[in-house]
Amino acid sequence: MDQPTPTDLHPRRRAALALIYVTVVLDMLSFGIVIPVLPHLIEQLAGGGISNAAWWVGVFSTVFALVQFAFSPVQGALSDRFGRRPVILISNAGLSLNFVLLAIAPTLWLLFVARVLLGMTAASFTTANAYIADITPKEKRAAAYGILGSAFGLGFIIGPGVGGFLGHYDLRLPFWVAAVLAACNFLYGLFVLPESLPKERRTARFEMHSAHPLGSLKLLRRYPLVLNLAVVMFLVYLAHYVLQTTFVLYADYRYSWGPQAVGYVLMLVGACDGFVQAVLTRRLAPRMGERRLMLSGMLCGIGAFLVMGLANTGAMFLLGIPLMALWGLSQPPIQSLMTHQVDPSEQGRLQGAISSLASFAGIFGPFLFAQVFSFSISPASPLHLPGLAFVLSAALLAIGAAIAWHVTRHTSDLAKADDATPHASPGELSSVVSLQGTTTSTETSEHSP
Repeated sequence: MDQPTPTDLHPRRRAALALIYVTVVLDMLSFGIVIPVLPHLIEQLAGGGISNAAWWVGVFSTVFALVQFAFSPVQGALSDRFGRRPVILISNAGLSLNFVLLAIAPTLWLLFVARVLLGMTAASFTTANAYIADITPKEKRAAAYGILGSAFGLGFIIGPGVGGFLGHYDLRLPFWVAAVLAACNFLYGLFVLPESLPKERRTARFEMHSAHPLGSLKLLRRYPLVLNLAVVMFLVYLAHYVLQTTFVLYADYRYSWGPQAVGYVLMLVGACDGFVQAVLTRRLAPRMGERRLMLSGMLCGIGAFLVMGLANTGAMFLLGIPLMALWGLSQPPIQSLMTHQVDPSEQGRLQGAISSLASFAGIFGPFLFAQVFSFSISPASPLHLPGLAFVLSAALLAIGAAIAWHVTRHTSDLAKADDATPHASPGELSSVVSLQGTTTSTETSEHSP
């Protein structure tokens, strides 16, 4: 049966993408606000200078990833069974409470406990990706994931700048603001966000064997292309951890950038990334195809990390930011190609498995990059190259690009299959998305919340 046209869709369904976009923006604001200050707060509570702080930041990030590795597939399976909306609501309520705990933690160990609890509740990104798969046809998903990716960029445009400004006066103030934003997101979802997964498309029961981390990864083995792209995604996530783990301390050590300067730089990162995701991805996906877009983006990522790792001055480092934003072109096509292969009833578990990959990368990445950075700046190190961790990330992406090129040689590009369809802007995209599968417009109206 044909997909319903935009005018056939229930008005609340047509607005669903815009609503989930706002949800992710608010989440990213709350996370972005604390990025410039969390490493400095750890440094303050741990003592011992930047080198010791880098070690503790690696430990915090690794444990956070371990927790997410365990809980992300559970959240994905729960959203397949009970719907996306309740999982998003519970996640946002938990985020708000955990940011309060981070704000008041008087010792490093209580800060550590708060970080663990935060990892358990940070679920809305996983479920938001499944939400997109629910409401968007296959040939539009690369563009839709690009639009959703721009929400991350928008959150980073505002969040780190605000967090750096507030952290300049009080390192704990950004956590209180983040708690308020997460609470607002909960209320927004409670009163505005509709459900995207009708009851007849949900799984019949919650199965623990597919909800634990290793069980969720078994889903990938059933789809050969998905499994190969999962390896690429793992390397992408692993390379990305160099930014989360070392950037704040690296910028302080090499360029003497404090929280405020780092916040402004991250605003620039968010602005460039938002432009790429909101504008370039949706325009380039139907013209280049998902494969060429993916490979081009990964090549830009390799160049970005090399520039950042070898930059002797802050101005040279900034030249790598546009390239890093173009790296973002690679991830929506990878995500889209993976969703093409998986049954609609398993999209939540797929997104849970992808989140597990990110968390699995986070088990190794933060400790790896923290140790490489600490080694590279140690007085006893035989190789004094503060940007060595960034060079390592470039090498990881090069391996991923080679694998992606090989496994997608014979992949058809659904993004190029419907060139006659206009490509929407973020504000217009919700008017052109349609439900995947064979749901008719009448059925859509019946099941719209």
